[in-house]
Amino acid sequence: MGSKARFDPAVSSIPTLIDSHCHIVFRNFDDDLDDVASRWRDAGVSALLHACVEPSEIPAIRALADRFPEMRYSVGVHPLDTEHWQQDTVSVLRRAALDDDRVVAIGELGLDLFRDKNLDEQLGVLRPQLDLAVELDLPVIVHCRDAADPMLEELRVRKTSGSCPAGVMHCWGGTPEEMAGFLELGFYISFSGTVTFPKAIPTHDCAKQVPEDRFLVETDCPFLAPVPRRGKRNEPAFVAAVAARVAELRGSDLESVAAISTANARRLFQLP
Repeated sequence: MGSKARFDPAVSSIPTLIDSHCHIVFRNFDDDLDDVASRWRDAGVSALLHACVEPSEIPAIRALADRFPEMRYSVGVHPLDTEHWQQDTVSVLRRAALDDDRVVAIGELGLDLFRDKNLDEQLGVLRPQLDLAVELDLPVIVHCRDAADPMLEELRVRKTSGSCPAGVMHCWGGTPEEMAGFLELGFYISFSGTVTFPKAIPTHDCAKQVPEDRFLVETDCPFLAPVPRRGKRNEPAFVAAVAARVAELRGSDLESVAAISTANARRLFQLP
């Protein structure tokens, strides 16, 4: 297998990919979303999972799933959006998940101590969502930034009591040692455009070391566009560049990484 894994859209045989985490509900897609969809289809993206950051997004995300049949989505509250947590939020998320079988995960939930230091408040929003995921037998999409230790502590306690859901550490940016802790708990690791950044050495090391059956690829668009589009609006088609870089780091090829990550995403999220 070659060490280079460049993505060339002119090649006739384009591998199938899944963008396992995106946000196309954002306003900066309003003017050209049909073109964006054409590009992701041309790039081989056969499915995408739209993450939710707070409940008011759910109707618009559901409408996008009506518009794009290859889309599935999650429902949840992001750790930087704790102000959106209300007494009835769990009931709102539960009903949304039960009302639409295209809801395949709870999240994006988690902990973020990079921007906010309100750990207790974030845990108060995280825990009922983890409980809901166990109740509904759905995986979770975990946002974890500068918070691996408290996140691992929470999940390990739950693992001991049998109340830890399956899930994925999305937009992975931790160390190999931190990754090992989440892998031990059964979690998947998802790589975004950050894996293409030259200075993201810990992420590169994780991409090299992660077991074959436990990694996904994503864009987290409109954020974190991969090199050479860094700093511009990201979109689902660019997941091919993420997969190509993961392949290069693993000494593999784009076709293999696309097939493996697609199979892993389908297994985790029970995609059709």
